[in-house]
Amino acid sequence: MSLIPAALATATGLGVAGAAAGLVLPQRVRGAVVGVLTAGVGVAGGASGVAALGGSRWSAEVPGLLPLAGTHFAVDALSGLFMAVAGAVVAAVAVYGVGYVAGHGAHGLGSRGAQAVLPLFALSLLLVPAAASVSTFLLLWELMALTSLLLVLAEHRARPAVREAAVWYAVMTHLGLVLLLAGFMVYAAQAGGETFAALRSGSGAMSPAVRGLVFVLTAVAFSSKAGLVPLHAWLPRAHPEAPSAVSALMSAAMVNLGVYGLVRVGFDLLGGGPAWWWLLAMAMGGLSAVYGILQAAMASDLKRLLAYSTSENMGLVVLGVGAAGLFDHAGNKALAGLALAAALLHVVNHSAFKALLFCAAGSVLRATGERNLDLLGGLRARMPLTTGLFALGALGAVALPPGNGFISEWLLLQSMIHGLAVPGVTTAIVLPVAVAVIALSSGLAAAVFVKALGVGFFARPRAEGAAAARESPLLMLAGMGLLAALCAALALVPGLLGDGLDRAVEAVGYPGTRPVSGGGLQVRLDEVSAVLSPLWVVATLTVALGAVTATVRWAGRRRQRRTRARLWDCGGGAPTPRMAYTATSFAEPLQRVFDDVLAPEQDVDVTPVRESAYLVERVKFRNRVPDRIEHRLYRPVLDFLAAAGQSARRLAGGSVHAYLGYGFFGLVTLLVVLVVGW
Repeated sequence: MSLIPAALATATGLGVAGAAAGLVLPQRVRGAVVGVLTAGVGVAGGASGVAALGGSRWSAEVPGLLPLAGTHFAVDALSGLFMAVAGAVVAAVAVYGVGYVAGHGAHGLGSRGAQAVLPLFALSLLLVPAAASVSTFLLLWELMALTSLLLVLAEHRARPAVREAAVWYAVMTHLGLVLLLAGFMVYAAQAGGETFAALRSGSGAMSPAVRGLVFVLTAVAFSSKAGLVPLHAWLPRAHPEAPSAVSALMSAAMVNLGVYGLVRVGFDLLGGGPAWWWLLAMAMGGLSAVYGILQAAMASDLKRLLAYSTSENMGLVVLGVGAAGLFDHAGNKALAGLALAAALLHVVNHSAFKALLFCAAGSVLRATGERNLDLLGGLRARMPLTTGLFALGALGAVALPPGNGFISEWLLLQSMIHGLAVPGVTTAIVLPVAVAVIALSSGLAAAVFVKALGVGFFARPRAEGAAAARESPLLMLAGMGLLAALCAALALVPGLLGDGLDRAVEAVGYPGTRPVSGGGLQVRLDEVSAVLSPLWVVATLTVALGAVTATVRWAGRRRQRRTRARLWDCGGGAPTPRMAYTATSFAEPLQRVFDDVLAPEQDVDVTPVRESAYLVERVKFRNRVPDRIEHRLYRPVLDFLAAAGQSARRLAGGSVHAYLGYGFFGLVTLLVVLVVGW
């Protein structure tokens, strides 16, 4: 008997039990019980995903659960990969959440409503990849959207910005749902069925125009969920304003399902497509990678910085997915499998380090009450464990050894570089640009996290909250420790995922390619003759660092002793925290370099003394780096809708006769349209 159905049934039961516990249990035990049950959901769902990655498959139909269409489930290796990732993140964040909720009482994430919704959100993250029909997928997709929206609103009483973020998230996610519904309706109507099996068998008979329409509609919807530019506007709002445990789940698990949908529809259901599909995906991915990390470099809000980093990493993933489709269209399935495996591995790595980073940011916020880097500092001495865990996550985010993000970006670069051998003008132009995008985003990511660590953790404290910070509770540290262990395992022995990645790639139409092989200590790419052993890289770096440190200390001991004396400070006194770099000043050189892209807004307000125009009482300087895409794309639309709404108010004059006339006119118009259309 397969482990998958038993594990999914267990996860479902624990999720429902957790929701009930959140509703009925008293505050003193609610957080602990819901946290344990939610962790159980993650463990059970992760076990089903691991079983699928090991080669097990499962499918089932529940006819009476949904009217007319019924409910269909199927789990293969691709589903298993995303289920295993979501399960691991849910389990670790649930442990972290028990300690996080303990400090919030009955408000925010600790409230009865939020605790009831949290297990359902975790369950939806596991069940969406298991859906095998349009109706089942859309139902679970909407459950995920609604539960995450309610969790974003958990702290709406504390900050007005939460409500604005929730409105943006609600509008963007439901616009995506409309596009998704339209795409699947066209697809199901043309294929003659709404199960995924019927969609696969019917895709070959569809015209290229219909296939292209289905791909564009669904790809745009999935890109919105993944937070890709220009559909990212909800992400830097919702993720910072949500409770930190929820931010970790959204940024490390929920956005992955946008990538899952793109891969499932584009490769599996539609069976691939023309080059322009994948060039569109690569364009959105490359734009998201560069623009996201640039906005992260400018951000001084720690959680907003991490949210934009999510947009950057999802951009890299979709860049790899697009490259896989491009190679497949060119007939090179081996390189297509390698690029897709690299993208899927980066999904795994990003989930691990981004969940850790958001949890560490939540630890900082709980201890200091601040998430503004300009008001932090001094946390290395006051919160050493949190600092070390954040540094480990940051090492993964900058894609340098020994961070876990290094291996997946190395694989991605290998696929792009060897893809230059694929004949064609398109690959000759696009792939060098893609390599440059990966290199640029990695370099900027290093600057971003040097800023976050240096200013937020190693500098002197700039506010009372940072000066009085204390280390987080044990359960929060334990949850972060689980994520740190996952990051370390992915960094040192990524080869353990080789067989699972191969099966996931085979599940979407690349059987026998085996792009990633080798044991746990190395990663071998047979198709491009490349081998990497991360463990040996880490060992070499450790030995080199130890040798340099020992040499410096030995050389220092040979020097003559010097008398300690206070340096002359020109009468200025000891340096103060105000003299050190802030996050804003650290980013200023980058802002100058990318001034044309970022379009910063600066204003100087000079207030003279009342008695004299020649004496200045106050000078106020304001510098703001807005989201330029949001400003240019969304603001005109919002202004138009606001103006249209104001104009439409004239129609509501309070006259019953006018309202009856509107209804009559609408009915006649509908009848005319139906008659003409018939």
